[in-house]
Amino acid sequence: MELSIFEIMKHAGLTGKLIMLILLVFSVLSWSIVIMKFLAFRKARNASLDFLDAFWESKTLHEAYEAAREYPLSPEAAVFVAGYNELKKISAARSSGQVPATLEMQLATMDNLKRAVRKAQFLESDRMSSSISVLATTGSATPFIGLFGTVWGIMASFQSIGERGSASLAVVAPGISEALVATAAGLAVAIPAVIFFNYFSNKVAGIDSNVESFSTDFINLIERDILTRT
Repeated sequence: MELSIFEIMKHAGLTGKLIMLILLVFSVLSWSIVIMKFLAFRKARNASLDFLDAFWESKTLHEAYEAAREYPLSPEAAVFVAGYNELKKISAARSSGQVPATLEMQLATMDNLKRAVRKAQFLESDRMSSSISVLATTGSATPFIGLFGTVWGIMASFQSIGERGSASLAVVAPGISEALVATAAGLAVAIPAVIFFNYFSNKVAGIDSNVESFSTDFINLIERDILTRT
């Protein structure tokens, strides 16, 4: 008799079909996230490269700001926009006389800039790592869901033995086959999810490092500008 996975699942019990349906949902969800994150990281990388080129070629911060607005998918651009907006608020406060134009007070206002930049970094890190936790959940949960299907299939086999009073292959094969398919399905869903979770986690760590480096250069640039003007 030809053994077909589809035939096995066709003749599986309600519990077995429900388990396979749950695994299918996890699989579709995780692969959708994998494709989505691949596209998101590629777009973010290309946007960041273009923005950094434009940033270092800009002669003024306003020119760099106009360039940053053209690359909303770039984490570095988002951090720069947040920092630039904070600088505008500081400049407005100085113009109104609320902040004395002394070196100490000017350097003190840098704390506000650093906090704004740090907040933008956290927001961009959260944005880039969004949905990745679903892959971790898939990788940790689906093997146990498959294991539950395995146990259930073995229980069905023993029940068939008890009902028919025979331990022949024809009696135990359906339950054992259903159990093995559930195990294989659980692993087939979990393994790619774990692999891509680690891959995307490393990608996020790399982006965080690049954004941190850019933020440091940006803040140093502003501090040097304040010192030269004072």
